[in-house]
Amino acid sequence: MPYWSTLLIALGGLLLGGAWSLRTQKAPVWAQAGFVACAVLAIIAGFVTA
Repeated sequence: MPYWSTLLIALGGLLLGGAWSLRTQKAPVWAQAGFVACAVLAIIAGFVTA
């Protein structure tokens, strides 16, 4: 697996953690949804480029 695939999957994990953190801080739903959408796209890109 190339290093950029690993980095993209790791970025997706960090973004999911950020979304969870925003949820616990009662942030707006649009911010949480934005983090989740970016995380899903990063994880998909990581698997596609593998």
